[in-house]
Amino acid sequence: MADPPVDVTVSTDGLDSLVRAIRAEEDGKDLRKELAKNLREALKPAAAAAKSGIRAMPADGSGRASPALRPTIAAKIRPEVKLGGRWTGARVKAFKTPTLRRFPNAPKRTQKATWRTRTFGRDEWREQKGKPGWFDDPMHADKAAYIRAVHEAMEAMAARLASRTRST
Repeated sequence: MADPPVDVTVSTDGLDSLVRAIRAEEDGKDLRKELAKNLREALKPAAAAAKSGIRAMPADGSGRASPALRPTIAAKIRPEVKLGGRWTGARVKAFKTPTLRRFPNAPKRTQKATWRTRTFGRDEWREQKGKPGWFDDPMHADKAAYIRAVHEAMEAMAARLASRTRST
């Protein structure tokens, strides 16, 4: 049986209240930028693990494909942080690849065991092998460490704000 989808969540209530406290500060914009930077830094190991997962996917064997599939997908994996708006949180995301041989959903499709693709220059279809779990497995493996790193970044900012209120 396949693993359930990865759901690495941190209480958005805590993050929302932290962002509200930052907005109340005089230099709130700089503090938000710093918090976002620290959250991205906390998730960089998760992104690196996902990148190594896609790079380990076996090649199709032809060696003629350009641009290369695996490095292009790996370049599109980044930590994403939003502080406010409709969605608040931090996550690792594999962005679409629109410039990759008209294959924008490559990150999603390569998670399957096989996917269909056209043979270049012909109207023939063929199946290519993927690597199921190249993104999800590293996220599951160190889920607790990533959550802990995000919590530490949030707590460091909260402590910084608390020290400001005590000193005034």
